[in-house]
Amino acid sequence: TAPGAMAQSTEGVAALVNDEPITTVDVRNRMRLIIASTGLTQLDPATLAQIQSQAIRGLVDETLQLQAAREYEIDVTEEEINRSIQDLADRNNTTIATIVGDLERSGVDILTLRHQLEAEIAWQVLVNGRYGSRIRISDQQIEMALERLAASASQPQYRIFELFFEIPSVNREQETVERVIAVMDQLQRGAPFPELARQYSDAPSAANGGDIGWIVASQLPPEVATILPQLMQQYAQSQGGAALSNPVRVPGGYMIVALVAARDGTTTLQYDLVQITVPASAVQPNSSAALAANPTCAQADAVASRIPGSVVTPLGAIGADALLPQFSEALAPLREGGNTGVLQTAAGLQSLIVCERTIAGPGVPSRDDLESQLRGQQLSLHSRRWLRDLRRDGTVEIRD
Repeated sequence: TAPGAMAQSTEGVAALVNDEPITTVDVRNRMRLIIASTGLTQLDPATLAQIQSQAIRGLVDETLQLQAAREYEIDVTEEEINRSIQDLADRNNTTIATIVGDLERSGVDILTLRHQLEAEIAWQVLVNGRYGSRIRISDQQIEMALERLAASASQPQYRIFELFFEIPSVNREQETVERVIAVMDQLQRGAPFPELARQYSDAPSAANGGDIGWIVASQLPPEVATILPQLMQQYAQSQGGAALSNPVRVPGGYMIVALVAARDGTTTLQYDLVQITVPASAVQPNSSAALAANPTCAQADAVASRIPGSVVTPLGAIGADALLPQFSEALAPLREGGNTGVLQTAAGLQSLIVCERTIAGPGVPSRDDLESQLRGQQLSLHSRRWLRDLRRDGTVEIRD
């Protein structure tokens, strides 16, 4: 008899997913992986019960994902899994040998991790194949994202890690609350946030240990943004340690966030401008009407040539924070090619034309980066909905 078959018959079945068994051996191995990843040493019965529940939940989802992959004839190669383990090692500044050694010392078979990664890879391929060609990110969506970046360019930035717990259905909120409480307890007992995020979080950031990078308050759910002042106070008192939030109810579930760093706004809104000036001494009755022609940068010289005494000045790249308030307010709603119209200033009549509008500073995403982010968000939404459908339409039996 094969060892796997003997284990199934000896150990029994913990769950059936569309008649495919998840054995108690599978559950125990996944529990050991979770415990090894989070570094917990003091495990009371309540904590063990929650870890067991999470292990079964994860294995059920992965079985559903792999079943769907087989239906679509998606095969994950050993090389792909090896690359994924290497990526995991790189993110943790370690080696594959160290990961394998740590798991072995914790009694975890490396096949447990490989199975988890196989499901992740297969699901990514499936979701991309099913929905990738349907997703179109328009220039308008990218422009709107750039506008939000521009609006928040000088705001404080926060380095945030997140744990998101999805409420699968209205009648299962209590089940989700119990998961949240269990993970919060593990956090308070010193378990690493990134490892808990990898094992428990339902957000796409789980693959990165919950790291969502540097963001501004407006990019967070409003319910989370409101507690940032409290977290900042806690962070300041921690003298460089992370500030941990209490669970926060958000649309679709609960969030726990960790604030690990904060900094002043390091990005700036920059314009490449051309200025047309009609000096006060040269202003004539028709000067204002001629200047109001709203020229583009390329048309500035032609328009100015029809206004006696006017001067065209290419200002080049200039930060919004370096402009006079009158100018920055007039420029704020404009995009590339926009024109402030006629402004009355101490110098006379002036008009500013936006040749280019950019966000400058460290970590500022390019248009391609923004398109990739927006695409990823939409794929994540489709992924969660599809998995929810698989759970609803499948036959899942959890055995006590």
